[in-house]
Amino acid sequence: MGVVLNLENGKRGSASIKELIGLTAADMGRVNELILSKAGSDVEMIPEIANHLISSGGKRLRPMVTLAAAQMFGYSGDGHVKLATSVEFMHTATLLHDDVVDESGMRRGKKTARMIWGNQASVLVGDFLLGQAFRMMVDVGSLDALDILSTAASIIAEGEVMQLAAAKNLETTEDEHFAVIKAKTAALFSAAAEVGPVIAAASRTDRAALRSYGMNLGLAFQLIDDALDYGGNSKELGKNVGDDFREGKVTLPVILAYRRGTAVEREFWKRAIETDAADDAALEKAIGLMTRHGAIADTIGRARHFGEIARDALAPLDATPQKAALVDVIDFCISRVG
Repeated sequence: MGVVLNLENGKRGSASIKELIGLTAADMGRVNELILSKAGSDVEMIPEIANHLISSGGKRLRPMVTLAAAQMFGYSGDGHVKLATSVEFMHTATLLHDDVVDESGMRRGKKTARMIWGNQASVLVGDFLLGQAFRMMVDVGSLDALDILSTAASIIAEGEVMQLAAAKNLETTEDEHFAVIKAKTAALFSAAAEVGPVIAAASRTDRAALRSYGMNLGLAFQLIDDALDYGGNSKELGKNVGDDFREGKVTLPVILAYRRGTAVEREFWKRAIETDAADDAALEKAIGLMTRHGAIADTIGRARHFGEIARDALAPLDATPQKAALVDVIDFCISRVG
């Protein structure tokens, strides 16, 4: 398999999250300590599985967003550390559950937990992490924060079921796909951003701004992931390139290429996606069709659109280092296709 794509025309430059990392470094140290503490259990398999994924090199972007969002409104307690840890545990739990549902073999360059310990253990440890997340939310004592994160947990589960129901369905519309990724990915980004101003007792307007920022950042993030599956690299993607295709996932590049294709091309998509004929040769052909019909470029274009909405959501807020860092996150997420 030798397909190499230039996924982006006119990359913004060396976008990075180093400012976000610097601003949240001290608090993230406390988050990491809390992660290790709360992932512990006398049941030996629980910390083994939890640490397998927790230590596998994720950027921990979501908890950093929570910390920065609390800092930018002057929060000075320790509740943001517990909420950031809750957010990371919710994310980790969904990854454990996702890998079971998707029957994934690799995650961030390592074997998935389900490949080592089995599906049952992966699901149950994911449930344990969710339980620990909710215990920390309760410890913080903010009903609003608890409401936001618990609602997000329900929405994420709904998104998983929506995706399962739409599996291998090439008649999925663009709107239906957006509904899935809004629930599966964007809802947690939105909640992670909003709980910061909530515990800092910021105004409803400020809360709404961070909620919108997180939602649109999450949509952009997922659309870039959709594009990367057809031309990124395994290290950046955290899984093998083409995994979505091999698993029969109907993501936006597939939806656009299928709808814009000829009758003969649509027959190819049906064979590849609906009958599990998605081998390397089929993947190469799929990428060729996506390129012909501008499906990957348009997926990236839609990601940029949501990125601009996220940027505009923050625009009215006072200039702070945290605000600037959160804007950098938008560019970083989109620049991954460069």
